[in-house]
Amino acid sequence: MSRLEFYANDPSVRVVTGACPHDCPDTCSWQVAVQRESGAAIAIWGNASHPITQGALCGKVDRYLERTYHSGRLTTPLRRVGPKGSGRFEPVTWGTALGEIANRLSAIVEEWGSQAVLPYSYSGTLGYLQGEGMAARFFNRLGASKLARTICSEAGFEGYLYTLGATLGTAPEDFAHARLILIWGSNTLTSNLHLWQFIQAARKEGARVIVIDPARTRTARAADEWLPIHPGTDGALALAMMHVIIGETLHDADYVDKYTVGYEQLAERVREWTPERAAAITGIPAARIRSLAVEYATTRPAAIRINYGMQRHAGGGMAMRTVACLPALVGSWRERGGGIQLSASGGFRRLDVTGLQRPDLRRDPTARTINMNRLGDALALDPARIALSHYRPRPIDAIPTGAEIGPPLKALVVYNANPAAANPDQSAVLAGLGREDLFTVVLEQFQTDTANYADYILPATTQLEHWDLHRAYGHNYLSLNRPAIAPLGQSLPNSEIFRRLAGALGYSDGCFREDDETILRTLIEAQTRPEFATCGWDTLLADGFARLNLPDPYLPFAQGNYPTPSGKCEFYSQRMAADGYDPLPGSGIGERGLGTGDWEEVSSSATQSPVPNPQSLICISPPAHSFLNTSFGVVDRLRGREKEPVLQMHPLDAAARQIGDSDTVRVWNGLGEVVLTARVTDDLIPGTVLAPGIWWASHSPDGRNINQITRQDEADMGGGACFYDAQVFVAPVLHPSTGEADNWQRKRKPESLLVASGIG
Repeated sequence: MSRLEFYANDPSVRVVTGACPHDCPDTCSWQVAVQRESGAAIAIWGNASHPITQGALCGKVDRYLERTYHSGRLTTPLRRVGPKGSGRFEPVTWGTALGEIANRLSAIVEEWGSQAVLPYSYSGTLGYLQGEGMAARFFNRLGASKLARTICSEAGFEGYLYTLGATLGTAPEDFAHARLILIWGSNTLTSNLHLWQFIQAARKEGARVIVIDPARTRTARAADEWLPIHPGTDGALALAMMHVIIGETLHDADYVDKYTVGYEQLAERVREWTPERAAAITGIPAARIRSLAVEYATTRPAAIRINYGMQRHAGGGMAMRTVACLPALVGSWRERGGGIQLSASGGFRRLDVTGLQRPDLRRDPTARTINMNRLGDALALDPARIALSHYRPRPIDAIPTGAEIGPPLKALVVYNANPAAANPDQSAVLAGLGREDLFTVVLEQFQTDTANYADYILPATTQLEHWDLHRAYGHNYLSLNRPAIAPLGQSLPNSEIFRRLAGALGYSDGCFREDDETILRTLIEAQTRPEFATCGWDTLLADGFARLNLPDPYLPFAQGNYPTPSGKCEFYSQRMAADGYDPLPGSGIGERGLGTGDWEEVSSSATQSPVPNPQSLICISPPAHSFLNTSFGVVDRLRGREKEPVLQMHPLDAAARQIGDSDTVRVWNGLGEVVLTARVTDDLIPGTVLAPGIWWASHSPDGRNINQITRQDEADMGGGACFYDAQVFVAPVLHPSTGEADNWQRKRKPESLLVASGIG
């Protein structure tokens, strides 16, 4: 008997269908059992009727009730009584909090102008309403600075869009029909679990699965082959594959002729990218590059699952663009089970949200836009640093000067985000948050690292306690979340908090009086595009989800129809040229100022060789298996699974620094430092270290996390982040009395420890 059947037969329990709100491609449909008498949720499980969820939740969301009912939940508004960062607050009433916040915001706007206020949010929820619904209405009405939400995927999206025109791709269900699957820069079993069931179905029919990744992840261990690659060199691998495919006439000439533009220029570009050249850069042997290219071009259907890790480098946008050319070159878009998936979000981007977000409320639509990756610069009082924080997604976008820079930020409103832990250049972010003249309001469920710096913390509901509507970026189903339980304590949905803030500021617009259910129903009923014809409000209420009105199978580019300026897959992009880029695919190495973690090509007597600083290492920081950004860092069970913040090192790199497994190490560069525990493993390509994230700094031994050493600099496209492009030095921390490597005093403060000399 399933859990749904068990609880559905119990008259003392009601079952509510909802959706996971978190930053994951799977956007699972879930069901919650609620006791009728007490109103308490007693069980949660994956919705078995959802074609992607199929009854299973990941190990994180399976513990969602522990998060909802956690003893650390915030249930009353709080006002700061101690120094910023001290985490000392006193409870106040909603009326007091809202009144005082409104007074401070009004005074700041009067003195400095409305652009002195910045909203800061990201993926604590991906819901249309609790994310950027009522919040967008509020900040549009206020006239605040805009935020470019670029921290996750923007560089890769831009590269993909230049090539294909939309973030459309292979449906997850269709991976079951593939006979070769390249999982490229994706740890599917950690970050996209529900795709794996379709990959496994393909394997049962004889498909091979190859993982291309700097680390032997859970997914790589479960695959047929792991190809370790140096971080930031994926574009070089793709160029060499195209060199072989074109050179051996393995491309689909008919598809290329009908549905692509720029083939002749591409062929000329890849002529110089021999497997031998790429081998010296990527670390993958030339023979294997050659055989991989042949295998990919001759196995039908062949699918690529590409994810966001690849594009978190200085040249990440170009690397993504280059890889995205491969399916069109071999014509794999023609077949069910062929093609590539970066994101399925393109279908949902056609959903009209103007009525939800109300951009018409903004009196000055030309207000400045701040790049969230440069929050540390944005919070500085130096006009030159504020200028750098402006969103400049293309090479042709100039740094603002004079009055264009705008006022210093005097107010920050944070929701659905924890920038003190999650943002690059942590020291710069904390310095900004620590400004006594910065008025900070945080909407939160827990007292996070960021909340410790707030002037007011406003308690927000979890997904079990509010309405919302969710798109997916890993499949084609729209999902409705119905509240299962009443808000705990005095907590309120984000929508209601912004609704009340609008009232406190005297905004009388009717859009601030609409209730949540009405807003969502109106949003659905306003859609006129044919893709949403199957997503009616009644269907969503009845089933909890609905598939977009797309063909089955969904083969978006089988006959071209690319939404690019040419209507074709653009090997050569005139739009890229106009935006200041090389219009042809490139390696992504040195595309926008060489990243500190990039592999340079330098001439030698024998070949082109990658030469990183021999005393430094490239640090990448992908998600820990039990965390999702910082959202689940508070759950004791999940934190216990991860045990402690660690740094994975290859044995060769560890031995060169006299570091043993479980030793305490100092990881540093010019931005900052963090103390971690070494894990010596051959599940990593030499020259690279890996720090699974994102740990709250307050849960870390020295009160810092790995974002001490990540930089604010943007990637080549879209103003994206460079989290996996950090050059670091690593040395053992020595016991103060014995001078031996310390592997037991991890709670001591860094200044009380000795660092081995002579390294870095």
